[in-house]
Amino acid sequence: ILVLAKAGCLAMQRHPEVNSSLDLERGEIVVNPDVNLGIAAATQRGLVVPNIKRANELNLVALAQALNDLVAKVREGKITPADAANGTFTITNVGVFGVEGGTPILNQGESAILLLGTFNRRPWVIGEGEDERIVVRSVAKLTLSIDHRVLDGEQASRFLADVATILEDPSLALMF
Repeated sequence: ILVLAKAGCLAMQRHPEVNSSLDLERGEIVVNPDVNLGIAAATQRGLVVPNIKRANELNLVALAQALNDLVAKVREGKITPADAANGTFTITNVGVFGVEGGTPILNQGESAILLLGTFNRRPWVIGEGEDERIVVRSVAKLTLSIDHRVLDGEQASRFLADVATILEDPSLALMF
C-alpha cells in the first residue's frame, strides 16, 4: 500500500482534479490543495477510512511512518472521528482478502477511490519484435471509481495510467 499511496500522491501532482470535490451549495468543483489520503481498513466493528492529512507533502519515509501509525491506531481501536474527517482521496486494498478486483464505492465528498486487487503470477509479454519474450510476473488489478460530476473518463484514465507507470518502474517517479 505504501508505494501505491506514494504513486497516487505523485500522479495527483499531474492530475489535481482527481483530488477534487463537488460543492453543491456553491455549485462548483473545488480542487483540494492537500491530499488527505484515506486508507480503508476492515475492523471488527466494520469498515473505517481514516486518512493521512497532507500525505502529498510527505516523503516516502514520512509516509511510511504515518501509514504505520494509522494502522496501529486502527488495530488498537483508537481511531477518532477527526482521523476520518476531511478525506479527499481513498485507497482500498481488497487484495489482502484474496480478491482480484471489484468496484469500490466513493466516500462522501471525494471524487475518486482507488482499489488494489490481489497479486497473481501471470505470463507477461515483454520486449518488442525479435526481443519479445514471455516472462512470469506478479500482476494486480487497479480499479478507479470516480464521481462523473467532477471527473470524466479521460481524466481518470490518465491518472490511473500514471499510477500504473510509477508502480511498474518506480524510478520514473522522479519525473512527477
